[in-house]
Amino acid sequence: MLDIRMIRENPDLVKENIKKKFQEDKLPLVDEVLELDVANRAAKTEGDELRAKRNALSKSIGGLMKDGKKDEAEKVKAEVKAINDRIEELELEEGKKSERIREIMLVIPQIIDDTVPIGKDDTENVELERFGEPVVPDYEVPYHVDIMESVSGIDLDSSRKTSGSGFYYLRGDIARLHSAILSYARDFMIDKGYIYHIPPFMIRGDVVSGVMSFSEMENMMYKIEGEDLYLIGTSEHSMIGKYIDSITEEATLPHKLTSYSPCFRKEVGAHGIEERGVYRIHQFEKQEMIIICKPEESRDFYNELWQNTVEFFRTMDIPVRTLECCSGDLADLKVKSCDVEAWSPRQQKYFEVGSCSNLGDAQARRLNIRVRGEDGKLYLAHTLNNTVVAPPRMLIAFLENHYQEDGSIFIPEVLRPYMGFKEKIEKID
Repeated sequence: MLDIRMIRENPDLVKENIKKKFQEDKLPLVDEVLELDVANRAAKTEGDELRAKRNALSKSIGGLMKDGKKDEAEKVKAEVKAINDRIEELELEEGKKSERIREIMLVIPQIIDDTVPIGKDDTENVELERFGEPVVPDYEVPYHVDIMESVSGIDLDSSRKTSGSGFYYLRGDIARLHSAILSYARDFMIDKGYIYHIPPFMIRGDVVSGVMSFSEMENMMYKIEGEDLYLIGTSEHSMIGKYIDSITEEATLPHKLTSYSPCFRKEVGAHGIEERGVYRIHQFEKQEMIIICKPEESRDFYNELWQNTVEFFRTMDIPVRTLECCSGDLADLKVKSCDVEAWSPRQQKYFEVGSCSNLGDAQARRLNIRVRGEDGKLYLAHTLNNTVVAPPRMLIAFLENHYQEDGSIFIPEVLRPYMGFKEKIEKID
């Protein structure tokens, strides 16, 4: 959410930013919020003047009564009542206008970084760099579910009966591999100096509206019926939410956090949930990284975050690339974002396994996350987040890149301590 002063002082910049995001339908909102802001400030000024006048008149009533000027005192009382009635009208007017201003401010997009490429949608995202050599073996790499089934590692039929499409049972060595990847990710980030957390898996509505846009919430979040609680779609939500209405001393920054959670997503508009795959599902687990920092440091930490994910995947010999999200593919709260994509030998293309985002002060403004500087002045923090690993998609990349010609699955050395020092998962005939 932008500072209202940004719109007052730079309306053309805000409109140009909206155009860069190809959201021309929002352009009239800038003029509307400016008009509401002028009217609201005028109402506030009038209200303040009336309160001062009312206070002065109220003080005079006692003196008039003391001097025996009862009729004059009654006239002043009537004037005070009229002033009170007008103040009530103004307060009601202010409340309605303030509510509408906030509604508009929540949908006007954050000012994007000047390095973001301009494009309409994800088809115009820009490849930045590749890490590792993408290999296509001279033998066939099966579909990831077929690989899992060949080692008796997945049961989709049972999950359809219990939960429907978009769920799965993992079992045996594949379930163990899933947990091993998460455990390795946890230790990898702890070794990087990030503080490990297990957060609440449900959050209240005010936190949801603080960490994401309304359209994202509608498409992603599951609401608990009859309660002001939502299942989290990622641990970023509750990790940023823990700072709501807080003041952090500047000397303690940055706060570098890593968190594990299950994640729950509706996946509305996802063009259907795969019947047999685990690429797009309603429930999965993820290791996340989050940073709370000073504004001037957020660009550097953005680079640190995505580089952490690249390094994590490369320690397991999985080729990846980074893809810069263009303006039209950025969520409204994001200043800058890139995807980390892993190589698929079977499809001979890259696919998304993680997303890194710099949200500037957008979440901090919505959630009132402030920092006290050395001079005692308060300012808004910057927030960033990035996926370390989400095993369902990671499993696809892992299985395809480590599938052997004999049907076994090679286990890289870094994972072996979490897999009982197995060197491979054998195919079950």
